[in-house]
This record gives sequence, structure tokens and C-alpha cells, in this order.
Amino acid sequence: MNMHFPSQDRDLRVGPPDLSGHDGAPRDGRGGEARRRRNVLLAVVALVALAAFVGFLVLKARAPKPAAPPSAPPSVTVIVPGLVPVADRISATGSIAARRDMPVGVVGEGGMVIAIRAEAGQFVAKGQLLAEIDSAVQRAQLAQLEAAVRQAEADARLAQAELDRAAALVERGFISRADIERRTATRDAARARVGIAQAQVREMRERIARLGIRAPEAGLVLARHVEAGQVVSPASGALFRIAAGGQLEMRAQVAEQDMATLQVGQAARVTPVGATEQYAGTVWLLEPVIDPQTRLGVARIALPARDGLRVGAFANAEMTGREAMRPVVPQSAVLTDQSGTYVFTVGRDNVVVRTPVRVGPVSAAGVAIVEGLSGSERVVASAGAFLRPGEKVTPETRRPTGAAAAPAPAAAGS
Repeated sequence: MNMHFPSQDRDLRVGPPDLSGHDGAPRDGRGGEARRRRNVLLAVVALVALAAFVGFLVLKARAPKPAAPPSAPPSVTVIVPGLVPVADRISATGSIAARRDMPVGVVGEGGMVIAIRAEAGQFVAKGQLLAEIDSAVQRAQLAQLEAAVRQAEADARLAQAELDRAAALVERGFISRADIERRTATRDAARARVGIAQAQVREMRERIARLGIRAPEAGLVLARHVEAGQVVSPASGALFRIAAGGQLEMRAQVAEQDMATLQVGQAARVTPVGATEQYAGTVWLLEPVIDPQTRLGVARIALPARDGLRVGAFANAEMTGREAMRPVVPQSAVLTDQSGTYVFTVGRDNVVVRTPVRVGPVSAAGVAIVEGLSGSERVVASAGAFLRPGEKVTPETRRPTGAAAAPAPAAAGS
């Protein structure tokens, strides 16, 4: 009988011993170490790949980019202004004054003012009474002197009568020649006393007349500085101011370089500050002195008396000077900054050049250039604020309206 022993069968199995436990786990640490090595190897490979990718991106960023095709220089419109006849327009400021300002004061001994006969703003005639000073005392003295004249005339008539009677008796021998001479001398002395008395009367009348303050010339009363009841004397100063003939003037302060362009007789337009109306005037005097501090001269412009013109008021004047040949450019071509006024010109090789200028009169045709341009330059007509000196452009020439013919060189000098 065959007996089966399970334990013996298990011991008799041929092969390597099972080192794992009942759950299949290895009995030693060799399998965990292999997995760790594999994980480390995968991490190193990933880092190497990442570093290669980053290096590729850096090299791509640093690689030179293909150059863009060059753009054409911007196009600008230029003009060659040439030269046109331009009359210099000179602007000046100044104040209104009387052409002949006449102060009127006391010419006699003075006294108390009893009446005012004229007011400021009134036109008066020559010799017209402006103010009257009390003359009661002087008139009493005049009456006394006039009585003395009558007394002297009576004495002179008596002396003449006595002389006439003595002359009739001298032929008969009753009166000597010496008596005739004495009576003649008495008659002459009486006549002299009459002359003296009459002269005293005339003097007193003149003194009374001088107590009346009168206008020395016909004109416009500019100011009154006296009131009724005021005691005045020759030391009181001017009581009235009169513009002789009612003529006014503007004393315009003109720059030194502009004085040479003005002439006596030139027309001027004067506008008081705050007014819109202009007044026609004429330059009647150019003062020969230039102020060494301000470098300004004075042009005196004659003006008629008008309601809108007041002495002492500030005003602006425009005068037309001599005519000269000057370049005229559009207003859009002239630019200004803190360094001054300038235009842009296109010079050699079509390069933009900043050119300082001094402007003159402005008209519908444009701005006259007094200094800085000769007229043959190529001037940027507009959009100059978008340009920069040294920038290269493509000029397109346009002939300015109303300009004189001028050569337009291919590359004008700067």
C-alpha cells in the first residue's frame, strides 16, 4: 500500500529555493536598489534634455534677425522764397502827450481866487480868462492914481495959462525975460507930473489885468489845479495846463536799429490801449538822442485832438519804414522756441538744417525775413515741428505765391 506524505513531497522539489515570503516580497534589498537607480537615471536624462532645450532657445534668441528693408526718407514740401519788395513795418509803444504843453500860473502879485472861468477838456481862445483873482485893493489904488492925473492936468493947465499971460506982457516991458523962463519951467514941470501920474495909472491897470489868469495861446485845457477861494502867488506853480492849438502827439519809443528807417512825414497809425479805433498821425520829429540804457529812440507822432485820445494814456503805433527786397515765407514755416525764431532749410545731401532768422512784417503773403535767409535756400513750408536737424528728407519743391523769380538749386547751402 502506497502512502502519500505531503511534507516529503515538498522537500523533494528540485529548483532554487523560494526566497520570497508568502506575499511575494523579496526576502533581501536588491530589488529596491535597482528601482532607485532606474529613477535616478531617468531624472538625469530629463535634466539633460531640459538643459538642451533651454540652450536651444537661448541660441535662437541670440541669432541675428534678418534686416528689414530700408525705408525711404520722409517727403517734405520746400519753397525757394526768392526776394520781394517789402515795406518794413515798425511797431512801437509810448504815451500820449501834448505837442506843446503850456503851464499857466500867476504872473502878478497874486491874491485870493474869486472865480474859475474854464474847466479841463474845454477849448479856450488866446487871452481868454481862466481864473480871476480879487482886485478890490488894486482898483481903489487905481482910482486914487486917476485922481492924481486929473490934479496934475489941472496944474499943467494953470501953468500954461500963466505963461501965456506973461508972454503977452513981456512985449510991453512989464515982465522980464527971466520971469518968462521961470513960468515956462513951471509949465514944463506940471506937464511932467501929468505924464508921471498917467504912467502910474497905466501901471496899476496892468497890475489889475495880470490878476486875471488868461490863456497865453488858444488850445485845449488839459488840467486845472486851482479852486475858488484859494490864495495863490507866483510861487504856487502852474494853475492850468493847456495843449497849445489842441495838438497832441505820441512819443513812441523805437528800437535803435529801426530809427534809421524812419523819416519825418511818414504816416503812422496809433491805437490807445483798450481801444479799437485807430487814429492817423504823422511823424513830425525824430529825437537825435538814443537812450544809452534802453537803446531806444523817440519818434514824436503828431495827432489831432480827439475824444478818444487822452494825455498820459499808453498807446501802440505802427509805422511804415523804407521798402527793401526780402524773402517772404509762409507763417507755417516759422517756428519759435526758447532759443529764438528759426526755420528749417534743406541743405546739402537733402539734410534738414535749423536756420535762425529775424522776422519782419506779417502780411497775407506770409512773414518777411529780415535776417537769416538770402532767398535762395530751400525752406520747409510746413510740418517743420516734426523734423529734426540732421534728418534726411525727400524735398518736393513748390513755388511760393507772389515771390520773385529765384534760382532753385539742386542742393542749396545751409
